[in-house]
Amino acid sequence: MRIHREGFTTLLITTIVLLGLNIGLHYIGIPLWLEKSIQVISLVFFVIILQFFRNPIRTLVSDANAVVCPADGKVVVIEEVEEPEYFQGKRLQVSVFMSPFNVHINRNPVSGTVSYAKYHPGKYLVAWHPKSSTENERTTFVIRTDTGKEVLFRQIAGALAKRIKWYIKEGQRVNQANEMGFIKFGSRVDLFLPLDSKINVQIGQKVKGGITKIAYFA
Repeated sequence: MRIHREGFTTLLITTIVLLGLNIGLHYIGIPLWLEKSIQVISLVFFVIILQFFRNPIRTLVSDANAVVCPADGKVVVIEEVEEPEYFQGKRLQVSVFMSPFNVHINRNPVSGTVSYAKYHPGKYLVAWHPKSSTENERTTFVIRTDTGKEVLFRQIAGALAKRIKWYIKEGQRVNQANEMGFIKFGSRVDLFLPLDSKINVQIGQKVKGGITKIAYFA
């Protein structure tokens, strides 16, 4: 299993803490059944943290006429909304909820130039809360394609996700499906697309970052 670089420090700290806990309890002399139970729980906890930072090998999509999913998870929103931060007009919103058991790498939905990038501090409402898109800690990025289409997407922190990482900046040229960031633990990603886009997913559908085609441009 490949591990994402964002997990190295967390896994090292987790290993040290769990080893220290189990060694300390062994020398204290707790009952054998309790010691074994704590060892099993520690192992299960470590495996959960390990799988969270997994970085699977994938054959990524490259399609200039499509918007690919920026994250693994489940589609929880498909609707026409007002986007006030950048477009200040109506757009089609598609939101993907990422549970703690999903791969949490975020990817560029399209190729092009980053025309807008901004970080917003904020709250930590649960990721599926309607106001999380505008009130939670988040980032906003807009990528302009070579054909002039603009796609806005947001990384949104959730109740558990309190660290958003991003690797792209305004003015940078980016490639579709390449890594653009990472959100630690449960979270959400929003996409805002042109109104004439043809949506290719449904509410409740499980999607994969860099693989699932969320929509097609008109």
